[in-house]
Amino acid sequence: MTETGRLSGLDEVASIAHAELSSKHRAREEGLRISRGVIRLSANAIRAVHRLDFDTARRLLQEAQEQLADTAPILENNPDIYFAGFLSDARKEYTEGNITLALISGTPLPYPADLGVDAAPYLNGMAESIGELRRFILDRLRHDDPADCEPFLGIMDEIYTLLVTMDFPEGVTGGLRHSTDAMRGVLERTRGDLTMAMRQSHLEARLAEWQKSQGSS
Repeated sequence: MTETGRLSGLDEVASIAHAELSSKHRAREEGLRISRGVIRLSANAIRAVHRLDFDTARRLLQEAQEQLADTAPILENNPDIYFAGFLSDARKEYTEGNITLALISGTPLPYPADLGVDAAPYLNGMAESIGELRRFILDRLRHDDPADCEPFLGIMDEIYTLLVTMDFPEGVTGGLRHSTDAMRGVLERTRGDLTMAMRQSHLEARLAEWQKSQGSS
């Protein structure tokens, strides 16, 4: 057989490979575009939550949800792209925004199915929400309101307790153990900050009572 005969299928192989890789490249570019949009909308929603502007946060998260819905064809045709890091990050940030909104606004916690996300990005988003609760608590402490912070510290503790039970390999959980370890430090620092603030508030209240008693004597 001549060399030409042996290589007679090369053009067809090249055509098939080009079509497949072109499709994958388009899916990747679309996924990157959606990921950037969802992450931006979710970050802005979290900022709105900290301003207690819950309506704006809900609107932004609705936009993010609509953009994530556009990844359905990617999941069907290119699941490796759908489960790639950048789209998983987008689903994590979207989850973080929704959980932060629920916890701070006092609405029910959304389930993974409610958000249309898989377990790994959901749990990682939940872990990140611990950091947002710390930020919320510190904001309240700056306004001299430590008593209202205790329930949120309790929520942080409950979330951390749940996360440490997820004893699976990092490849399965998308790096959840690393996130959980980081959140342990966040939780302990917040506990210390809140304890100090409450002691200070208690001392100030006792001092005010003493000064009042001295003034009336």
